[in-house]
Amino acid sequence: MFLNCHSYHSLRYGTLSIDDLISQASSLGVKELVLTDINTVTGIYEFKKKCEQQGIKPMVGVEVRKNNTLLYISIAKEFIGLEEVNRMLTSANCDGLELPLQPQLQDNFIIYPLTNIPEILNENEFIGIREEELNLLIRPQYKKLIIKMVILHPITFSTKKEYNLHRILRAIDNNELLSKVPESEVCSKKEYFRPPQEILDAYRNYPQIIHNTNSLLSQCSFDFAFETPRNRKFYTGSKKDDLQLLTRLAFAGLERRYGRNHEAATKRVEKELKVIDELNFSGYFLITWDIVRYSNSMGFMHVGRGSGANSIVAYCLGITDICPIELDLYFERFLNLNRKSPPDFDIDWSWQERDIILDYIFNRYGKEYVAFCGTNVEFKYRSIIREVGKAFGLPKEELDELSKYPERVFRDAIVKQVQKYGKLLEKFPNQRSMHSCGIIISEEPLTNFTALEMPPKGFPIVQWDMHVAEEIGFEKFDILSQRGLGAINDTVRLLEEKRGITVNIKDTTISKDEAKCNEYLSQGRTIGCFYIESPAMRGLLRRLKCDNYKVLVAASSIIRPGVAQSGMMREYIFRHNNPDKFEYFHKVFEEQLGETYGIMVYQEDVIKIALHYGGVSAADGDILRRAMSGKGRSLSALQKVKDDFFISCKQQGHPEALSAEIYRQIESFAGYSFCKAHSASYAVESYQSLYLKVYYPLEFMVSAINNMGGFYRTEVYIHEAKMSGGKILNPCVNKSEYETTIYGDEIYLGLMLLEKVESKLAQLIPQERRANGEYRSMEDFIKRIPIGIETLQTLIFIGAFRFSCVPKNELLLKARVLLGYFKPERRFEALFEEPVKEFKFPELKRNVFEDAFDEIEILSFPVSCTPFDLLQTKYRGTVMAKDLTTYHKKEVKMLAYLISRKHVPTKRGTMYFGTWIDVEGNYFDTAHFPDCLEKFPFQGGGCYLLLGIVEVDFHFPTITITKMAKMPFMADLRYAHDEEKRFETQERIKEDVSMTFRAPYPQEHEIGLPRKKA
Repeated sequence: MFLNCHSYHSLRYGTLSIDDLISQASSLGVKELVLTDINTVTGIYEFKKKCEQQGIKPMVGVEVRKNNTLLYISIAKEFIGLEEVNRMLTSANCDGLELPLQPQLQDNFIIYPLTNIPEILNENEFIGIREEELNLLIRPQYKKLIIKMVILHPITFSTKKEYNLHRILRAIDNNELLSKVPESEVCSKKEYFRPPQEILDAYRNYPQIIHNTNSLLSQCSFDFAFETPRNRKFYTGSKKDDLQLLTRLAFAGLERRYGRNHEAATKRVEKELKVIDELNFSGYFLITWDIVRYSNSMGFMHVGRGSGANSIVAYCLGITDICPIELDLYFERFLNLNRKSPPDFDIDWSWQERDIILDYIFNRYGKEYVAFCGTNVEFKYRSIIREVGKAFGLPKEELDELSKYPERVFRDAIVKQVQKYGKLLEKFPNQRSMHSCGIIISEEPLTNFTALEMPPKGFPIVQWDMHVAEEIGFEKFDILSQRGLGAINDTVRLLEEKRGITVNIKDTTISKDEAKCNEYLSQGRTIGCFYIESPAMRGLLRRLKCDNYKVLVAASSIIRPGVAQSGMMREYIFRHNNPDKFEYFHKVFEEQLGETYGIMVYQEDVIKIALHYGGVSAADGDILRRAMSGKGRSLSALQKVKDDFFISCKQQGHPEALSAEIYRQIESFAGYSFCKAHSASYAVESYQSLYLKVYYPLEFMVSAINNMGGFYRTEVYIHEAKMSGGKILNPCVNKSEYETTIYGDEIYLGLMLLEKVESKLAQLIPQERRANGEYRSMEDFIKRIPIGIETLQTLIFIGAFRFSCVPKNELLLKARVLLGYFKPERRFEALFEEPVKEFKFPELKRNVFEDAFDEIEILSFPVSCTPFDLLQTKYRGTVMAKDLTTYHKKEVKMLAYLISRKHVPTKRGTMYFGTWIDVEGNYFDTAHFPDCLEKFPFQGGGCYLLLGIVEVDFHFPTITITKMAKMPFMADLRYAHDEEKRFETQERIKEDVSMTFRAPYPQEHEIGLPRKKA
């Protein structure tokens, strides 16, 4: 009789998870249950599985609402009935069609509320009557309809506290105060589970209604085969033709990649093709190949990564650029006959080109068959505190305080309520969104399984996430985007356009393991390069003296939190530098992980140790793999693996302490590690960007600036260009483009960097110049470009009219006269139909540093000089960065400009690692421990005087800071008569701050195992 159950997938309405819904029903002995969430089927597959585990018959449908007005409830007679509802909802969500008031859904039962009864009821249509509405049945208009009535007892919450939670959700959804939410927006106070017999007793005078309800339930079922593969099966139309095409393409690629008569590669291709065929994945490979083929035809660059790079067939098809034989990558990590879950290819494109690839996929394979995975965006505690607080009417100041310190104990009763309900809402889904990259290509129309929604991005999404997709038989294609590829692409195009140089960067043989690149790599000179530019990565490269591809592959994985969290990053560095001064944990580590000095670095290493040391089963190994890939959701399954591991270790006679330490390391990898193929793919792209940086540094840094997506702020890449010999010039209306551009060694900053200039206007300026020639003067510019005084002043201050040789002060006065003399609506007409009056302006002198302060105000950094030139002090430090390795254990005093700082949690409190440049422009790093930070905290961007002790750790110097002080800039001469503003501008200097939210890494003494030979 529970025909209308809501879970919390009825967003901002229901308060019960699927688990809670089913457990409450089970506790009351309920044997039949219908899930009908509002306008969604998000939870139906989880609902089916969990109902059947509890011995409850699952049935599903949808509660259809328009603007929160209940129209009707549809309950699918069989699974095919869901298809009807899904198509109807999809038409409303994606095509803007109105939801029908009386739908034609022949394979559903439709239940109308008393407020929306059609004039004529069809055979499959009923009226839901609530217990509190039974007294209305004495009325003639309702009495005659009893024959078409069923029991309607909706479920939305479970307790009084949860009813209040429901009201809060409705207040949030309506952006209203809790006290002002109308009754029409909330559910009845009776929408909770009660014993079935108690409900039947309420309807005992209406046996027809009870009979109708039971009859309806008996005619409904939800049959679904979870294990059936549902992706598009064939590329060509048949399995046989798919295999033939795949084989032909693989062997053609084999010859292209390896030449003729490469026995090992040939055997590997034959072996893989056999497994691919047995698992029915030929179509999957061909569809991926087809997408890549289209990309190549458009001249796009891509990176195939993830476990798919273990496959030599993928390498031969051009999906990946990683030779699995070179790196000893085994195919079974990607596909094997024992692997229960399907694989997925991860393919990156430039952020500028991904949408073109997506359009191709949707058009090529049909919009009815292609959609993004959905994802549930959950309420986060800090943000929900603000939302709940608004519902309770807290003022902004209190909300700010509460959001900043959500765990603080407050005495105010309302604040306590806000905190209590905020905690209850944690992990609740708040809205459905689009998975960042996962695409489904289905054999059947997707509306057979879900309704589709259309988020603002413009590509449809299914109503469930990637985990559900996998459970019901879909393998997703990961179509990703990144800015690193954009920088590489743009550099290649820029070289062709500006210098007529063609670089075939897709040919990895020219960049991978190239001698000069390896020299840069070992020195950590990698700023701007994909994945290897962060301070931590540059430090790791220097500590490892990384000078070849294979070490870079390892470094790309070692830097991940999994290896660092295990405490093994430092141990790897030690063993790499001292290969004869350590002992293996156990002989299994020597046998299985000799290449990485017995350290678990990749996901495969963890599986090897679990299998060969722990003796766990292949199935348990696969559970571990999924956990490390961030795909496993079952904590109970992971706990079973842990139990099996320790039981097996004990049976094998392994020391208990050793087994515990090894499993601690295994656990640290969960969700935070790379497979080897993934690291190798990243390493190739890192080398490609490094090659361009080494040989074409100016073009590369210009491209890095334009792609806006590196680890650092734009200023740092501009500094790199300057250090590489570039002459950095401020935007100019006659030379600059929307993006930063280059002429020889002159780099003109792009108009897009001027925050106060609207994007449309910044694009119009070069467009107009290309169409009608250079601007002859500021007056000519004003005539041709519709611009306001504030934007014009920004252009003047940055020096965009310096070609006119008119001083800024005079340009400012002219601008105000020209744009202020006429009324806005007649400005252009009046200004240019009459001759422009000649004005005589007073000669005003400017100090050389006024331009620098203008630049800081507009760009947040100076261009015409360095930050050091603006300091009051002339002191520049006693030691330079290039000499630090010679000062091990010595105290140094340095003057430096702050580039970035990284927050790191420790057991003693918060510490930071800083990255700086000295007056010569070279980088160095510092460590700031909690006790020092208390006395000498960071005070924002700018220059600091630093005192500290140098520690050289495996070739890499770090200064442990004991004292530091921010150094003041000279007074801003533009505000010579305004004491408050004279030192304001320097506060606009920026710093990069990255936060880390994790447990502190274990220290060497905490690992507690002998590792080093005496």
